[in-house]
Amino acid sequence: MKLFLKSFVYAAAGIKHCLLKERNFVVHCCLAAAVVTAGFIFNISTTEWLVVCINTGVVIGFEMLNTAIERLCNLLHPQHHPFVKIIKDVAAGAVLIVAITAASCGAII
Repeated sequence: MKLFLKSFVYAAAGIKHCLLKERNFVVHCCLAAAVVTAGFIFNISTTEWLVVCINTGVVIGFEMLNTAIERLCNLLHPQHHPFVKIIKDVAAGAVLIVAITAASCGAII
């Protein structure tokens, strides 16, 4: 049970790191807060809330995975390398795709 609870402490540390060190993560969190506020203002339906929650979680989760991939690449290969650039670009592209998808869903709602 202690190990299970400790995993939440580690996860919280990862979130804290992203909040303190990752500009894009903070931007996504601020946008998520704005979207939630708009959801309350416009009194969106339960189904629309579901779409907002899923999209928000996916975008923020992808942003954190992107950060982890970037950190791992920097650790394993600190010098510039074309393959590392491709890995980082692909991870960032994945974040962009889910962010555009989330924004599109928001526009439809």
